[in-house]
Amino acid sequence: MSALAAEHGAINLGQGFPDTDGPQEVLDAAVAAIGSGLNQYPPGPGVPALLSAVAEHQSRFYGLATDPAREVLVTVGATEAIAATVLALVRPGDEVVTFEPYYDSYAATIALAGGVRRTSVLRFPDFAVDEESLRAAFSARTRVVLLNSPHNPTGKVFTREELELVASLAVEHDAWVVTDEVYEHLTFDGAEHVPLATLPGMRERTLTISSAGKTFSTTGWKVGWVSGPAEAVAAVRAVKQFLTYVGSGPFQHAVAVGLGLGDEVYAGLASSLQAKRDRLVSGLRAAGMEVSVPQGTYFVIADAAPLGASDAVTFCHELPERAGVVGVPVSVFHDDADAARTLVRFAFCKEDEVLDEACRRLAALRTG
Repeated sequence: MSALAAEHGAINLGQGFPDTDGPQEVLDAAVAAIGSGLNQYPPGPGVPALLSAVAEHQSRFYGLATDPAREVLVTVGATEAIAATVLALVRPGDEVVTFEPYYDSYAATIALAGGVRRTSVLRFPDFAVDEESLRAAFSARTRVVLLNSPHNPTGKVFTREELELVASLAVEHDAWVVTDEVYEHLTFDGAEHVPLATLPGMRERTLTISSAGKTFSTTGWKVGWVSGPAEAVAAVRAVKQFLTYVGSGPFQHAVAVGLGLGDEVYAGLASSLQAKRDRLVSGLRAAGMEVSVPQGTYFVIADAAPLGASDAVTFCHELPERAGVVGVPVSVFHDDADAARTLVRFAFCKEDEVLDEACRRLAALRTG
């Protein structure tokens, strides 16, 4: 889709990366780290400053006591954290329960581990958890539940009640829970992000993953982390050392600075994104699409059926030439493609003038 955007001079609302930089304090800290000669291999688990900053972050925001020396591991982005964790926990034939649509690396990582994917579908427009479907996804072979909240691609923030259901099923089936929380600080309209590890009895069976890329608009730095019980983190570290070994040395120091920024910085980032969400939602509706208003993340899902689309893959391939805008068909994040046959994901983490121009171009679909 990005290649089509370049070919047609289209606005790329497909890939989820911001087109502006994050907080200046974080950028300055990276420059200072590079200038100070912190450019060689960092320690395998991560630089001590970042390990401590992650532990302090978990305590500050969620009341989770975390030992930085034994219960935190720095990774090359959340994607590596997910891969190393699944490879550490899943043996061939083990089953992994996740929700669909899902971030595409989940399926690949489960397959690499020899696991079996079991899914429960979140359906447009509210993407509520279907308890019957979720219960059916569990079995005696369930080893891991892979949960993403706030959720890409839907923008859903799982409710406390939904998380309690996931937790109860994990306990019932003696499964690990791996939570992908990279959008934890990007929630809107007062939606509460509840880390599953904070629920009663879940800390000892939950590995929590996050990263700096989304929170601080530094997706190219690839600084992520996993935290949880010491023995499980050690198992993840044993895998991770044979994937990338280490990475992002000077940027780890900068992220440590970022995690210590004041509450007003976090609130400002979320508020700015909420305004951008509203801008794009309004434009998509004006273009004639039905829209699910996201509670978090970088993304909004719209139904192109009112515009005559019967297949979002075809619609998205034609959209760059027809309207000069790029989106992604949601069916590519599904096992059950029919659950999202006409749904399209658009990213709103772009400058206001870019979003306004995209909306102007999309409006032509309704009149064209």
